[in-house]
Amino acid sequence: MKKVLFILHQKTSVPGDIGNKFVNRGYQIEICRPPLGDDLPSNLINYSAIVVFGAPGSINDEDEFIQKEINWLKKVIESDIPFLGICFGAQLLAKYLGSDVKTNSTGLSEIGFYKIQPTELGEELFQFQDTFYQFHSEGFDLPTGCELLARGDIFNNQAFRYKNCYALQFHPEVNFRVHLRWIYLVLLKNPKKLFVPGSQNIFTQFFLRFRYNKSISNWLDVFIDKYLLKER
Repeated sequence: MKKVLFILHQKTSVPGDIGNKFVNRGYQIEICRPPLGDDLPSNLINYSAIVVFGAPGSINDEDEFIQKEINWLKKVIESDIPFLGICFGAQLLAKYLGSDVKTNSTGLSEIGFYKIQPTELGEELFQFQDTFYQFHSEGFDLPTGCELLARGDIFNNQAFRYKNCYALQFHPEVNFRVHLRWIYLVLLKNPKKLFVPGSQNIFTQFFLRFRYNKSISNWLDVFIDKYLLKER
C-alpha cells in the first residue's frame, strides 16, 4: 500500500482535509510529532509523499525539534519524494534554503480568509481559487532558486516551488471541522490570538467558510493530483 508521512506539531493537531484526500486515494497515513519526542524517519524510501503542517510557535524559536526538522529537509529534497510544507512547514523549507522568516513591517497577522494573487507561473494552479484560510503572524522571504507562485497584500510571498517541493503559507487542509476545532482550542488556550491586528472576526470567518469551503476542497483535489503527485 502507498504511504504518506505527515509531520504534525501538537498533540491536538490533525491533518484535516489533506488527510481525507490521501485516505480516499488509497494511501496509508503515518504521523510523526517531533515536538512530542517522535524521531524523524531516516529511511524515506517507503513514502510516496511527505507533508509538514503548521505549528503554534515560530520557526525562529530555539526548540531542538525545529533544527532537527530543518536539517532533515536535506534528506527529503535529495530523496525526490513529493513534499508539501504548509504555513510552518513552508517557513521551514524557506529557512532551510537560506531565507528569513519574520513579521511584516506593518505588524499585521493573517487570521481568516485572504485573497492571493497568482504570479505568471502560478496562473494555472490558482485560476479557479484565489482565496484561502490563513493563520499566521510571520512570513518568509523567497529563497534563491525558487519559483514564486502567488503573492499576498499583507505577506508578499504566499506560495513557491523548489524542485520536488511546494510551500504554501495558507491552510488548504482546514475544513469546517478543523476550523471549528482551531477556534475552540484557541479560545481555550490563547483567546487574544483571535483579536490581533489583521485578524478577521469569528463571524466573518465562518461566513467565508461557508462560501469557500467546497471550492478550496476542489482546489486541493486538483493540486494533489496534478501538481504534488503528478510524477507518482
